[in-house]
Amino acid sequence: MSGSEPLVGRNQSLCIKFTFAAFSSLAELQSLLFIVFLVIYLFTVGGNLIIICLIWVTPSLHTPMYFFLVHLSFLEMCYISSVVPLMLVHLLVKTKTICIGGCAAQMYIFTILGLTECCLLAAMAYDLFVTIRYSLHYTLLMGPHVYLKLAAASWTTGVVVESVQTTWIFTLPFCGTGKIQHCFCDIMPVVKLACVDISHNEIVMSAVSMLFIMSPCLLILCSYVHILIAILRIPSASAQPKTAHTPETDKATTLMYTVVTPSLNPVIYTLRNKEVKEAFQRVTQRNLPQQMA
Repeated sequence: MSGSEPLVGRNQSLCIKFTFAAFSSLAELQSLLFIVFLVIYLFTVGGNLIIICLIWVTPSLHTPMYFFLVHLSFLEMCYISSVVPLMLVHLLVKTKTICIGGCAAQMYIFTILGLTECCLLAAMAYDLFVTIRYSLHYTLLMGPHVYLKLAAASWTTGVVVESVQTTWIFTLPFCGTGKIQHCFCDIMPVVKLACVDISHNEIVMSAVSMLFIMSPCLLILCSYVHILIAILRIPSASAQPKTAHTPETDKATTLMYTVVTPSLNPVIYTLRNKEVKEAFQRVTQRNLPQQMA
């Protein structure tokens, strides 16, 4: 059977909307889930907005690392906003439906942002590697022309790859009950509703995912390996003056946190980074007397 041969039966009709079934068995917990998701959403959006504004008004933070962090904060706000607001509405209403066009728009946004984020994390890992391995040549190797190109390549990869994949998905005919066993329009739950044999296409989708998602992860891993080697070559603390805190250790710590907990990337950067905390203290101390005057 070909990958495009219809499988629509006589009693099946094409879907014009989808229904989310993820919370159907949790009716008694939906009010609690609404509060939890709302708090997480407000915390994430508010934290990212603070970070973007703080970096914008602090000249000492206008470096490649914080340039990428601004993009990461913007990505996080858009990513969570493409999913959570509609999820909150569905927790309050009985009918949890979405039109096919709305589902496509949601999938376009969060898949593009998700892949772009993977690429940006790889770019940040490269920035960390250059910082530690080639510290004397850092400004030459990571000049504006370099990190601007890295950011542009990240966004271009996300937009092109995921636009093609999502466009293909929504050229498929959908039939049956239209129930998505999820709380938003994720790729595989939607594809499973297609009325065609997609076995061959699933292989292609898996290959694309492995190539464009695993590649940034491998770049991050390679960067950490080189960073570890560079650290091991540094003479022991007994032979060097002690340093209590350095931007390099901040970067290593915060980047590890972003890989482990990507949903709170920029917030964790702020909590763990000495430079950001000092900039926040300077801004608040400068504005407080003006408000009291």
